[in-house]
Amino acid sequence: MSTSQPGFFVRFLRGIWNTLNFTRRLILNTILVIVLALLFSAFFRSTPILDEQTALVLDPEGTVVEQYSADASERALAGLTGNTVREIQLRDILQVIDAAGRDPNIARIVLVPDQMAAGISTMREIGQALDRFRATAKDVVVVSEGMQQGQYYLAAHADQILLDPQGSVLLEGFANYRSYYRDALDKLGVEVHLIRVGEYKSAGEPYILDHASDAAKEADLYWMGGIWNEFLDEIAAMRKLDSAAIADDIAQLDVLVPTFNGDLAKLALDHGLVDKLATRPQARKLLSDLGKPDDSGETFRQVNWSNYLGMQVASRLPDARPEVAVVVAQGEIVQGEQAKGDVGATTTARLLRQVRDDERVKAVVLRVDSPGGDAYASEIIRREVKLIQEAGKPVVVSMGDVAASGGYWISMDADEIWAQPTTITGSIGIYGMLVTIPQTLEKLGIYTDGVATTPIAGAFDIRRPLDPKVETILTSVIQKGYRDFIGKVASARGKTPAEINAIAQGRVWSGSQARQRGLVDKLGGLHDAISAAAAIGKLGNDFQTRYVERKMSTWERFALSLSNSDAAVSFGRWSGLTSLPTRLLASSELQRVLGMLNHLGGNRFGVVAHCNCGLNE
Repeated sequence: MSTSQPGFFVRFLRGIWNTLNFTRRLILNTILVIVLALLFSAFFRSTPILDEQTALVLDPEGTVVEQYSADASERALAGLTGNTVREIQLRDILQVIDAAGRDPNIARIVLVPDQMAAGISTMREIGQALDRFRATAKDVVVVSEGMQQGQYYLAAHADQILLDPQGSVLLEGFANYRSYYRDALDKLGVEVHLIRVGEYKSAGEPYILDHASDAAKEADLYWMGGIWNEFLDEIAAMRKLDSAAIADDIAQLDVLVPTFNGDLAKLALDHGLVDKLATRPQARKLLSDLGKPDDSGETFRQVNWSNYLGMQVASRLPDARPEVAVVVAQGEIVQGEQAKGDVGATTTARLLRQVRDDERVKAVVLRVDSPGGDAYASEIIRREVKLIQEAGKPVVVSMGDVAASGGYWISMDADEIWAQPTTITGSIGIYGMLVTIPQTLEKLGIYTDGVATTPIAGAFDIRRPLDPKVETILTSVIQKGYRDFIGKVASARGKTPAEINAIAQGRVWSGSQARQRGLVDKLGGLHDAISAAAAIGKLGNDFQTRYVERKMSTWERFALSLSNSDAAVSFGRWSGLTSLPTRLLASSELQRVLGMLNHLGGNRFGVVAHCNCGLNE
């Protein structure tokens, strides 16, 4: 009896375990079958046929980017867990708008900009696409529950703006405030050695000062003022208002808002910023009257932009026409291989070599949205641009929101440089920065000692004070780098180094200001730059445009087609996967600072062509 009890107990536990294991596998397999059914149904869904008088609903949610920062697999997984990567590619929005303009069944665009986030120049790019759509004798109607100024900048391109009675339009102007770390670093015993060339090269100032320098404030206010004036003038022209009156209203909001008893919607209506106040049901009724109701009779006939984008991809046929290739350079410029989100010198150079060697590619557009970064990495990319030109293919640069410092470095040799009037560019200058922490270690009771065979051996050890001899060497290297920078710009732009030096010095310019100074050739967007590249390449109108990026695996292409699947996201929410912990993100400013300092790790001399420029909207 005593020997049989343990055996029975073991068999009992084994039975429980087998039951649990069977149940676990059954549940997992069931989930897998459901997921695959959802995914394959999304992947192989049939393309719907649109009825006449259909409205295209353009309601992107997230940040508009040149290219996704996550790969297709990560985006698909995020969709399944409900933690959707809130990014929308600019190219997709432009493709949808232009296709809708050609589609006889699309009568209008209903724009809902409330959840969109993008730089001013990106919003302007989308606005220009809306203008092309309206030029086909179709209208654009905005339906909004409240807009910030970037969203309103886009909405102003519409024929009609409907604002919720509880909504608002918030125009406040631009700012560029930074955090300064001098006192904090002093308390920690961290010594920052900054060597810069250029009176206005202020990117490294936060580490050596506790406030912005007078030169930085002067330069920032000038380029920001230029972009603000462009912003006001364009809104005034599109809304048939007076730009000075808009600026005056913003300056007197503390008086105007109480006058309207805090009703920001009525204030926007009274001052001509919107055309009508309407709730969502009222807006749906108005749009049904403008077009046609859907089959339910409860709303207007419509198609969502993401579904419409899928229709364009599904209907795409093989195309043998010559190509204008678009290569994207978005993010910090750094050495080596890098994933999307940073401009890796090795990665980007490989893509440029690919378009150089591809006989189908007859012209290239380099789309730049970068504040710069590593100086040598920028030079590697610039050399590849030159090699494409030497192969007989024109290169046109299209600048996005920012193409400054290293971003300008990789752009300078293009056959033509296109920028939006609101692009942030220039910042031709470099600096070097090294950090030493012997005092920090002393506070902890840690000391460094030893011997070396030469005075400069071990000179870059952050545990030791910076030797003045090394600082002299670094200063010479930085000065030589600046001379190279302005010399290359002078050669590329047909000017003398002295002429470039006068407008360089690390100073930032708006796109319009840069054009006045000969740093930019023409003002316009990506669509204009592609047309220009085709014209220089003598392609006429018979060409196709293709984005050249790292080739995706079969799985990645499959995952990409599913990453925006409503069914997949719904499954993620139902399954409870959305409760998985998410990464806590620091402020965007801190991310930029830490990212730049991290990339300096691969830069022996800390030589940087970087612009800490941007707009706080």
